[in-house]
Amino acid sequence: MASPRLTIDVLTLFPGMFTGYFDESIMKRAREKGILELSIHNLRDWSTDRHRKADDKPYGGGAGMVMTAPVIHAAVESLKKRGSSVIFLSPQGKLFNQELAKDLSRARHLIFICGHYEGIDERVRELVVDQEISIGDYVISNGSLAAMLVIDATVRLVPGVVGDERSVQEDSFYRDILDYPHYTRPPVFQGIEAPKVLRSGDHEQVRRWRRREALRRTLERRPDLLAEARLSKEDRELIREIEEEKCT
Repeated sequence: MASPRLTIDVLTLFPGMFTGYFDESIMKRAREKGILELSIHNLRDWSTDRHRKADDKPYGGGAGMVMTAPVIHAAVESLKKRGSSVIFLSPQGKLFNQELAKDLSRARHLIFICGHYEGIDERVRELVVDQEISIGDYVISNGSLAAMLVIDATVRLVPGVVGDERSVQEDSFYRDILDYPHYTRPPVFQGIEAPKVLRSGDHEQVRRWRRREALRRTLERRPDLLAEARLSKEDRELIREIEEEKCT
């Protein structure tokens, strides 16, 4: 079998959290196709303590426990190879977005460190972490859930994972703006009719309608995205049309 396009190793104190999710849907198919090789590791397996401890009380006192440097360092060093990128899920990291997911999807080997308790010994950051990623300005119980989110967003961008890659390219944020509205049968439901243009068979009109509605939705819900979006001449014309409609 050919080498996987992406290998991911996850280091966590709670490997059971990952069972089920990665055995379903897109993640399962990616593994079955040999595109993704995913391994979930229990950090306690690298502990030399007879109780398999991976944490200790913080120097200087304070609430909670800190994950120890020797355990995490040993785990990372045993998994690293040439070209590996080590990622620590942390609220202090770079905010995760679609562009970062694209960058990660081009990697060959990713190692995720899932934090817990009050965090990790700072020396782990200095010795083995290549980048820190945050999924948002809020607190969750541990980094395992954050890792699942980042892995999902990343893996679906690896070529061959999603059957029809157009669906990935049309997702919200893939092209800097939000997605357009979607409709399917029946044509009328609860008195609301699906747009006639989508049922017209005119591919060019459908394409233009979808782009206009994606821009409209972005203007209404996330106007901040447009400041950084790569807009074409047509996009700017459509935005003018949308703004003129608002004034009438």
